[in-house]
Amino acid sequence: MSAVLLAVFKRFTDAERVRTSLVRDGFPTDRVELTARTEPGRAGELPAGSARQQFEQYFGTLFDDDHERGFVQAIADRVECGSIATVAVHPRGDIETARATQILQREGASEVVSHDLESQAFEFAASSAEVPMVGHLLPRKSDNECFYCWLFPEEAQRH
Repeated sequence: MSAVLLAVFKRFTDAERVRTSLVRDGFPTDRVELTARTEPGRAGELPAGSARQQFEQYFGTLFDDDHERGFVQAIADRVECGSIATVAVHPRGDIETARATQILQREGASEVVSHDLESQAFEFAASSAEVPMVGHLLPRKSDNECFYCWLFPEEAQRH
């Protein structure tokens, strides 16, 4: 599975607020998942005989290492009995990981657990570079003239 941060909240309303904060901050809705007894989210779509089994399958896909099995079972039990709600964030890169961690901690998560952060995919929405990536791809005609200006000389005066 991919990199994930899982935050645990004692109240469903806190988890809802955090999900909204993450999306407002720019995280795509498909990379922020709320899971609770009253709103099972993606866990509720899994084929299983009970809600408890759905939660265990869902958290098992997020935390798939053998040493994490005990955690998966414990978190599934706690969500199924309604004592907690969780928010999972799938960050892409160090910047998103830092932003998500800051938001989760600021909003009062009782625990934040991570998985596989060291092997995140290169793709990520936020960038620390000041020059857009396309600026590295377009060749310069000369030191004083960019490729865009060469293609559209009438626009070069305004550029």
